[in-house]
Amino acid sequence: MAAESSFDVIVLGAGIMGSCAAHAAASRGATVLLLERFDLLHHLGSSNGLSRTIRDAYPKARYPPMVRLARRLWSGAEADAGYRVLTPSPHLSIGPLSDASLLAAVRNGGGAEVDVGERWPGVFRVPDGGWVTAVSELGGGVLNATKAVAMFQALAVSKGAVVRDNTEVVGIVKNHTTGGGNGGVRVVTRKDEEFHGAKCIVTVGAWTSKLVKSVAGLDLPIQPLHMLSLYWKIKPGHEHELTAEARFPTFSSHGDPHVYSTPSLELPGLIKINYDSGPPCDPDRRDWTSGVDDAAARVARWIEEFMPGHVETAGGPVVRQSCMYSMTPDKDFVIDFLGGEFGQDVVLGAGFSGHGFKMGPAVGTILAEMAIDGEARTAAEAGVELQHFRISRFEGNPTGNKNNAH
Repeated sequence: MAAESSFDVIVLGAGIMGSCAAHAAASRGATVLLLERFDLLHHLGSSNGLSRTIRDAYPKARYPPMVRLARRLWSGAEADAGYRVLTPSPHLSIGPLSDASLLAAVRNGGGAEVDVGERWPGVFRVPDGGWVTAVSELGGGVLNATKAVAMFQALAVSKGAVVRDNTEVVGIVKNHTTGGGNGGVRVVTRKDEEFHGAKCIVTVGAWTSKLVKSVAGLDLPIQPLHMLSLYWKIKPGHEHELTAEARFPTFSSHGDPHVYSTPSLELPGLIKINYDSGPPCDPDRRDWTSGVDDAAARVARWIEEFMPGHVETAGGPVVRQSCMYSMTPDKDFVIDFLGGEFGQDVVLGAGFSGHGFKMGPAVGTILAEMAIDGEARTAAEAGVELQHFRISRFEGNPTGNKNNAH
């Protein structure tokens, strides 16, 4: 056994959720150990890359309160760090008037109908009649993903957290004490190190189902997907029009295909336009090619229909970056105590289904409060309803909340 150390809270997984949870717990004065299986800021999971959107425009009303809480926490973290990771921008929702989820997203995000031809002349070619083009002016923007993860890790360390990378956890064992007291848990690594934690927070992304199955025998319906971020060349003379500096929006185009985009920012002369789906994958056996041509072809067809004068599709995307989604059947998060023999000693944050990054600081705070206090007061005060995210929703119902859109 290489080492033994004790902490109030051990966090597994140093992506955005784990890094935010470590920071939140350390900010409460807890002794914290943050363990990462790979290198810090690696490109093998779901938190890597240069951009993520933040928006209130959600079809499900359960999410805007969490986004608003996260936005306050992003601002506070930026103030503490002394630099910014969020670039504000409007958010544009596009799609057919018959799409109920689009209408709900516009309503929940406070969007207002705009004439895109006047707002962004010549950029979008939208069908006449029967289409929605609504803009949410406040609260949207682009997050620099890798920089944001690094920021929360640095802030956690500044509060006393210990961060270890290249440390794969293979076991979580309940400590049983004589007399029936709470002995917390032991976290066991592949290198035969053991760490004791009064509480443990599990935020291991696409590896969640494997770890939870091995330590608790619980089958969680969380399916990793192989995803691509696609960057396309902006046609000459239009580069500035599509930049965040020019107030070009993040946007979501509802329908088939579901496409989303961020303004030109991180790679000058290029714009990120993605297809919001991908093929299932095993995070330990990815072939890195599945779905590549299909995603690029779908987005290219969308560009040719809706943005033909401003974005080049000949030759395909200029840059392709791999990522993973961890999908639940209902696309709702899993935020809950693991239960069973672990009771409230292990807290799980998982299944963020491709839309969780923006809410990282809120999720991290919720997980830390659940671990330390047994409840998430900040969530309750912000109007965030956690009952939608319980593991029990899958008991006898493999689709969870899928038939409940509210």
